[in-house]
Amino acid sequence: MKNILFTSPLEQFEILPLIPLTFNGFDISLTNQTFILILIFFIFIFYYNITITSIETNLLTIVPNRLQSIIEIIYVLLLSMVNDNIEGKKNYLYFPLIFTIFFFIVSMNLIGLIPYSFTVTSHMIVTLCLSLSIFIGMNIISIQKHKLEFLSLFLPSGTSFALAFLLVPVELISYIFKPLSLAIRLFCNMMAGHTLLKVFVGFAWSLMSFTGVIFLLHFIPLIILIPLFFLEIAVALIQAFVFSLLICIYLNDAINLH
Repeated sequence: MKNILFTSPLEQFEILPLIPLTFNGFDISLTNQTFILILIFFIFIFYYNITITSIETNLLTIVPNRLQSIIEIIYVLLLSMVNDNIEGKKNYLYFPLIFTIFFFIVSMNLIGLIPYSFTVTSHMIVTLCLSLSIFIGMNIISIQKHKLEFLSLFLPSGTSFALAFLLVPVELISYIFKPLSLAIRLFCNMMAGHTLLKVFVGFAWSLMSFTGVIFLLHFIPLIILIPLFFLEIAVALIQAFVFSLLICIYLNDAINLH
């Protein structure tokens, strides 16, 4: 009998319909990807309600418990990131955006590590839409603030007229590829890590189908799998942090025209 573990490691990234639905010829089925995104939406609502309730009822203590300590550490870390990378007296206005982006990506990355779940960030279309929407928002903010001076991003100060013909296209291409680099970095790291985990699981399962000494060898990939799993958790957190950090840097360039 064919087991799913013997199939390709890339099959875990396949989008499958959970509830097939069509409307006027359009496929609006509820897929595993959509289900995870809806789940993350309710997680955000739950987190928001818990936070508001804790503030209103004074459940936050001077000596924090473990959950409060973790949240406070993340809060301080992200607030320091915003203060260090976004110049200006009103940089705190962008903290909610960075905070939301970080937790949104962390949620998608970590949920994908649950067995039989789905890694939303392992799809290029998801990471590209996320980075592109943020990138468009940053440009709108920059244009509203600086008007035509926004174009100075593509022409460094002190550049001669002759050199401008070379630098402007280079700066323009570099600027356009910013959201693409964000999307590719997150997509590749999550896809590669999950594929590696599936390869080791499939290899261990294959060895278990034998008897004797070969059967005992399946403990080797299983032992290797444990540190790999914790490494993948670290990668999920680091990639969310790197994504948020780069957004801060790009946002600072757009606001202050660096």
